[in-house]
Amino acid sequence: MATSGDLEKAAGVLRAGGLVAFPTETVYGLGANAEDPAAVARVFQAKGRPSDHPLIVHIGGPEQLGDWVEDVPATARLLAGRFWPGALTLVLRRGTRVPREATGGLETVAVRVPDHPVALALLSAFGGGVAAPSANRFGSVSPTTADHVRAELGDAVDFVLDGGPCEVGVESTIVDVTGDVPSVLRPGGVTREDLEAVLGRPLAVHSTSRVRVPGQHPSHYAPRARVVLVEPEQVVAEARLAQESGHRVGVLLPSAFAGVPVRAHAVVEVPRSMDAYARELYGSLRELDRRGCDLVVASLPEEEGLGLAIANRLRRAAGPRRSG
Repeated sequence: MATSGDLEKAAGVLRAGGLVAFPTETVYGLGANAEDPAAVARVFQAKGRPSDHPLIVHIGGPEQLGDWVEDVPATARLLAGRFWPGALTLVLRRGTRVPREATGGLETVAVRVPDHPVALALLSAFGGGVAAPSANRFGSVSPTTADHVRAELGDAVDFVLDGGPCEVGVESTIVDVTGDVPSVLRPGGVTREDLEAVLGRPLAVHSTSRVRVPGQHPSHYAPRARVVLVEPEQVVAEARLAQESGHRVGVLLPSAFAGVPVRAHAVVEVPRSMDAYARELYGSLRELDRRGCDLVVASLPEEEGLGLAIANRLRRAAGPRRSG
């Protein structure tokens, strides 16, 4: 686990224009000084991330929001006051402090306050904003432990802060508050139901939007194995057919079928609790890769609560892969 000496070293790396991987409650981030365009460019290079895909600027507290955005509308103040620190990212008009390199060239910026003691301690020690996507290669499974980061990015990261396993396990919810009507651009660790309870109105959830944000690429959060989605009652039969066709099949077995014999190379039983499923999802996909599966059969959970975010990640994991 990270020590005070580790935190000071990490803050020094950020000041020098280096990259630091750090834990949040959602996933591990790959951070750079948000005000240093050259350092931000290194993040894109390390991940192999297209330069027009914006990053999230992590700040130390809600009171700092006005330092990074052009204005803070009432809806943003309400959501920040209720959910920060936490797994909620707000999209607002970019302030002059934020270089366009961090926003993918957009005039909007995504901002959040992470709910993790190590992340908050790093932000305090550094004294500025940290621009960070997830600490993995672009499009692949997000890391939820420091070992995941080291295994995937290696020497591309100047320093890794170990804060233990991430508690939430899927990325933050992104809400666009630039217009009159807020909307969810990416479901995540804060549920739509909780947001609606605070706002007192229903929220639309968009798979694409006029505002580019992290996690909207058709193929994202994907293991090396190809992911096939079927109805829950079809998972066992689909796995058997694929195994008989010569695939090394991995299965995310729905909790309703726990204990049912499955003909497959590897089986991971999905937790009944959506909190536990979200926390374990990326680790399970990595485990199936580690065990040599070339195809993963899974089904979508009910799309309520955290199930909405899990379904979003699985759909993108099953999306069309980039060629080359």
